[in-house]
Amino acid sequence: MLCVPTILMMTASNNRDGRVGDHADKLGVSYTDMDSAIGTEQTTGSQSNATVSGAADQTPHHVVYRKMERIIETMQDEVNGVPVRTVKSFLTKIPSVFTGSDLICWIQRHLDVEDQIEALHVAHLLSAHGYIFPIDDHILTVKSDSGYYRFQTPYFWPSNYWDPENSDYAVYLCKRTMQNKTRLELADYEAENLARLQKMFSRKWEFIFMQAEAQSKVDKKRDKLERKVLDSQERAFWDVHRPSPGCVNTTEMDIKKVCRMNRPRHGSEHGRTKGSIIPKKEPILTAAELTKQIKGLKHKLDRHSINISKVAEMHLSYCELYCEYDAFITSPEPSNPWLSDNSDYWDTERVGKDIPARRVRRWGFAVEELLKDTVGREHFAKFLEKEFSAENLRFWEAVQELKRLQSSEVPKKAQEIWAEFLAPDSTSLVNVDSHSYDQTRKNIQDNPDRWSFDTALAHVYHLMKSDSYSRYIRSDMYKDFLNGAKKKVLFLSLPAKFRKQ
Repeated sequence: MLCVPTILMMTASNNRDGRVGDHADKLGVSYTDMDSAIGTEQTTGSQSNATVSGAADQTPHHVVYRKMERIIETMQDEVNGVPVRTVKSFLTKIPSVFTGSDLICWIQRHLDVEDQIEALHVAHLLSAHGYIFPIDDHILTVKSDSGYYRFQTPYFWPSNYWDPENSDYAVYLCKRTMQNKTRLELADYEAENLARLQKMFSRKWEFIFMQAEAQSKVDKKRDKLERKVLDSQERAFWDVHRPSPGCVNTTEMDIKKVCRMNRPRHGSEHGRTKGSIIPKKEPILTAAELTKQIKGLKHKLDRHSINISKVAEMHLSYCELYCEYDAFITSPEPSNPWLSDNSDYWDTERVGKDIPARRVRRWGFAVEELLKDTVGREHFAKFLEKEFSAENLRFWEAVQELKRLQSSEVPKKAQEIWAEFLAPDSTSLVNVDSHSYDQTRKNIQDNPDRWSFDTALAHVYHLMKSDSYSRYIRSDMYKDFLNGAKKKVLFLSLPAKFRKQ
């Protein structure tokens, strides 16, 4: 994918983006000058005062940034620049703004652009890189209308090697939530980013909050108009580096260019020998070394990273869900059989005569809870009979019984299950896919055992879990049964004199 700064470097005379370079040349920025500047930086880079930023100036991004900044500096000229003014609105003032139509007229007049569409394109590229921004929108683009725009302060220009971290973005979003202003309300995608960052920095969120609070107090001491300008410029900075969904991040660099820049140059220390240019050769790996490297990479791909906070959250939610069913945590009615000699609690749970409401409520947690309860399984079977799919549950029960049989009885039982549920002339044919059917038939023909039906059982179980169980939980049959159990519990909890009535 071609990034925007690369597009700007095209010099084809018929290409609009190439025309941007020509417009910059008319303002005194020629490609020859830029090349000589790069050559000067390369010469000074060998001296002791050379820095990493000097090397970064040679990237295509920064070549384009310097051309754009020359245009922006000319636009901000007090005499011949774009007219910037403070607009009086109803009960408010909007400082240091200009209209989109004024900007387009200036580009057409000073950059010798005849076509308005081309002038809009040039203005859009300047805005996409953060030099110009609309004061009321997160989308960095320019329209030829009466909408208001503002120049970005040079401190936030992309040529200053900005590479903001997620913690800085978290401080900014957190600060926005502290300021009770309509214009500073978070957009939907910003609120989602804030929630994501809060999970990411859960351990040091208190520090981030304190930092945002300190910055917010400093901002409140500024003049009102100055604060408006600074807030909009900071928002535009983050719109460049953390753009809204669907917008292009112009600060990203083409991966091919990054690899090419990191590649050792010809003629450097690594490649020069006695005046000749010898490219650096990559080491040749043997088959055993390549196999070892592949195994290591596969191991890294298969390794799972666990988020401890997420695991703790899941454990807490599980404990909150099941604490009602733990006799050590919640005192049951009747009394706890572990603390007393009364076993009525176990008898009540085992016998399905008087079903407690909490037992019925537990069926709604998961299909496993429903199937391991004998009363729940019977009630679910009645529902499936109405749905004309009771054979799925009977097949599941038959396979579970098969796994508990003695080894000598397994082959005969496996043949009976096949004849009843999967054979072409079976009386209760279950619905399985062709792959599961072929695999099960092969298992029965070769050597029937306890696990011959596992593939077909997984398919049937998935059907019950995703389809039948969800409909059962939403059905009136389950809700009426649950409400009936609740009423019975309430009735039994009343005094004897009221129950007689």
